[in-house]
Amino acid sequence: MLSPESQFDNYRPREHKVETVRRSKAGLLFILLCLSIAGLIAFEVKTSYYQAKFLHQYAKTLTYHLVPEATQSVIYPSYGPFDERHGYSKLPERLARLTERNFHITKQVAFSPRLQEYTQLGFFPPYHEKAQSGLSLLDCGRRDLFSFAYPKRAYQDSDIIPKEIINTLLFIENREMWTTEPKLNPVVDWPRFVVAGLSQIAEMLGANVSTAGGSTLATQIEKFRHSSQGLTLSIKDKLLQIGSASIRVYQQGEQTEPARKRIVQDYLNTVPLSSAPNYGEVHGIGDGLWAWFKTDFDFANTLLKSRHTADNAVRRGQVFRQIVALMIAQRRPSYYLLKGHADLEVLVDSHLRLLEKFNLIDPALMSATLAQKLAFNTSKSHDFGQSVVDKGINSVRIRTAGLLGMNLYELDRLDLKASTSLHGELQRQLSQYLRSLSKVEVAQSVGLLGERLLQADKLDEVLYSFTLYQKTANSNKVRVQTDSTDQPFDINEGSKLELGSTAKLRVLATYLEIVAELHQKFAPKSVAELYRVDIEAKDHITRWVVDYLIQTRNLNLKQMLDAALQRTYSASPHERFFTGGGLHVFNNFRKEENSRNPTLYQALQDSINLPFVRLMRDLVNYSSSYNNDGSLAQLLRNDKDPRREEYLRAFADREGAIFVTRSFQKYQNKTTPERLELFFNSIGQAEHKLAASYRYLLPDESIASFKRFLQKRLPEYHAEDKQIERLYYKYGPDKFNLADQGYIARVHPLELWVLSYLIEHPEASRADVRQASSAKRQEVYRWLFRTRHKNARDVRLKVMLEVEAFLNIHARWVRLGYPFDHLVPSLGSALGSSGDRPAALAELMGIIQNQGNRLPTVKLDELHFAERTPYEVLLNHSSKQAEYVMRPEVAQTLKAALANVVQQGTARRLKGSFKDSQGQDLAIGGKTGTGDNRIVTEMRFGKKVSTTAMNRTATFVFYLGDDYFGTLTAFVPGAKSDDFSFTSALPLQVFKGMLPILSPYLQRSEPICD
Repeated sequence: MLSPESQFDNYRPREHKVETVRRSKAGLLFILLCLSIAGLIAFEVKTSYYQAKFLHQYAKTLTYHLVPEATQSVIYPSYGPFDERHGYSKLPERLARLTERNFHITKQVAFSPRLQEYTQLGFFPPYHEKAQSGLSLLDCGRRDLFSFAYPKRAYQDSDIIPKEIINTLLFIENREMWTTEPKLNPVVDWPRFVVAGLSQIAEMLGANVSTAGGSTLATQIEKFRHSSQGLTLSIKDKLLQIGSASIRVYQQGEQTEPARKRIVQDYLNTVPLSSAPNYGEVHGIGDGLWAWFKTDFDFANTLLKSRHTADNAVRRGQVFRQIVALMIAQRRPSYYLLKGHADLEVLVDSHLRLLEKFNLIDPALMSATLAQKLAFNTSKSHDFGQSVVDKGINSVRIRTAGLLGMNLYELDRLDLKASTSLHGELQRQLSQYLRSLSKVEVAQSVGLLGERLLQADKLDEVLYSFTLYQKTANSNKVRVQTDSTDQPFDINEGSKLELGSTAKLRVLATYLEIVAELHQKFAPKSVAELYRVDIEAKDHITRWVVDYLIQTRNLNLKQMLDAALQRTYSASPHERFFTGGGLHVFNNFRKEENSRNPTLYQALQDSINLPFVRLMRDLVNYSSSYNNDGSLAQLLRNDKDPRREEYLRAFADREGAIFVTRSFQKYQNKTTPERLELFFNSIGQAEHKLAASYRYLLPDESIASFKRFLQKRLPEYHAEDKQIERLYYKYGPDKFNLADQGYIARVHPLELWVLSYLIEHPEASRADVRQASSAKRQEVYRWLFRTRHKNARDVRLKVMLEVEAFLNIHARWVRLGYPFDHLVPSLGSALGSSGDRPAALAELMGIIQNQGNRLPTVKLDELHFAERTPYEVLLNHSSKQAEYVMRPEVAQTLKAALANVVQQGTARRLKGSFKDSQGQDLAIGGKTGTGDNRIVTEMRFGKKVSTTAMNRTATFVFYLGDDYFGTLTAFVPGAKSDDFSFTSALPLQVFKGMLPILSPYLQRSEPICD
């Protein structure tokens, strides 16, 4: 009898068979499942059917739209050569700069929530990226003014690309793009991708294998456009490239043929091809042909699209060889294009044979191409893009670059459209007119030939600069800014020129403002109180105001200002003036003026020099604090006062601190070389002044450095080494105290000390300088009163008084737009010796036109970044509030006086020239000025006996009607200016010649720009 176990064992074979069958079925099912999955994968790899549906639906959610306000719903790229070049990556900081500079965002793109999530993962936003972009400028009527496209040469349509170029590119880089599958994803070439992945794994395991590349054209584009440094630095980078490119491919639909065409076009247009010498970085086949081979892009395409003949075989072969070379070189462009030319030639030949073998090019083209050799361009001259010579356009570019904190090279490549205030057509016409004045027939027809004008054989040596501004409610719009030179030098905004008698307008404005201030101070007083006012003997302005109020009791400010212009000043040249640390004489332009005693109104009308020199002396006397307690004059008057020591100490601490602060402001935010340049430009160019200053400021410099310094500052100075050595030791730092050094250099001693301190402590703050100067302030002022010789003391005091007075006058001029950091402390500044700038004179005229309000000058109205991209943003200029800098009554008085200059004075040749829309004479006023800038090379007995011409200028600053104003300047640079004797009659005649061009605009009832 069998045991239960043995009975059970008899049933096991049957159960085993059942289990075996079950397992077989499961295995079969598994195999079938694997085969199905493999088939599905194979189907998907071949067709991309399912991913096309999914990725297209997902891509449709990655949207963005423009909203009419600033928004935070946008994520800007942090890196990527394409994003950096177009300016997208730095837009946040540039928007912040612009909002700080009176621009506000009016429109900005906002990302959808899905797009925000997508970009936060590191993917690149999908949109049709621009193959070309660059700065575009529009004029005030929204018409094209300037445009820069980068790359300059590109395919605008994929259908115009020659088939030989497409076949070559796909054969070398991405053969899977030839597929006939309509939905195939061109981003991943699976065989290459698997091989590349296995090689990467093998390399990680330490195997010595060559690393294979798996990049397709699509991922290469993502890499060199958006990856950091244009490189694939990690597996994550590669996955981001694949993901971003796949979404981009399916964004417009499931069919990928249009996307594949665009990939080929984008690659050819933007592939990086290193940097060519004397050209810069090169992107795209089009620019590559020009930069490396000087081959015209359009010519190359036309040639390749034409039928191959015996006549064009050589050129077709040359062009095609260059294109194949560029496609191969892109993998190692810095090597192949700069030094690996021989290796590149071998690779080109081998690729040509393969292209012909696979029937991708015609055998005749292959033979013609093999017969050629690459001839790389070695020329030093290259076409960098559009040459900008128009000064108005250039000034806008410079202004925009300054606003954004970048250089012009970077600016021109930004994806930016800017709307300017310039009137393009008027700018073009006037630029053409100014350039035509170098032709004899034009100059003769305009009336530029003759006495005090020009000679026919020197017309091309004269440069002209013209600006026209339009007053609007909130700003002054620059409508025209041009000149006749092709050089980068900007006469209008980048110069410092002696503009002669135009400085008289600044002097007169300062004088009238002081009269208005004194009116405000003394008008409320009674006659008895006015009689008790303590006035210094030399303060003639205060004396006149007080006497006028006593005698007339007329409190009307406008009438007082008119009366102030009726004060008479002698035009006699027979007086020597102590100014600039020495005795000087001044002359009038015409000898017949010497005996006149004109009113200031007449002196402005006829531009007589000596009355304005004397008026400037009155301004200096007023500004020297003569009628304030605690002034240097007060100390002089109280020479015997027992409280003098205490009084002097308090004065030195207070006044010295003010002067130290002013000197610090003059030199702050500058490098040491810039500070030294500024200082030496502001002092007299005489050997003893330069030597004393140099040895104090740079005591450790060698004699050789000292000699080079003198030769640079005094080009005509030819001293022997012994003489230079004597100067070097004579003015050594141990030879004179600080007050003496200042006196010798004719500068305030504390300015010398402040500059010396900043040279030793370049990062010192204002508080540091002020604290460190405490002892020096006492030393400088107290020493002046310790000398036993009253005459020596008085001379030093006069120098210091004048220096301090010109600081006050300078501050007044700066409020009215004066552009420089200092005035030469000399009465000659009334005649233009301190220099000026046409644009700054125009700003002063704008203040007069705007009733004493200083409005911002606007050249840029709107900035439009990244149009039709996910980073689009629009900003408009917000005019800051007008700055009240001049009393309206002063502006009105000046405007009337300037009108008289045209009606009866030096600008009368313009009388009646311009008409308004009603046919009536247009109100016009202005000031003329002639500058003959020379360096004194020899002085005898205080007189100039030898000079060297530096330049000659003639300027007319004007207003037209109630809305327009500007400047016109004639300029001859360099020593050749010695051959010219033209006066301000020249710009007046040039201005008159503009009549046919300007009149149609001035006679319109509506603004010059709609």
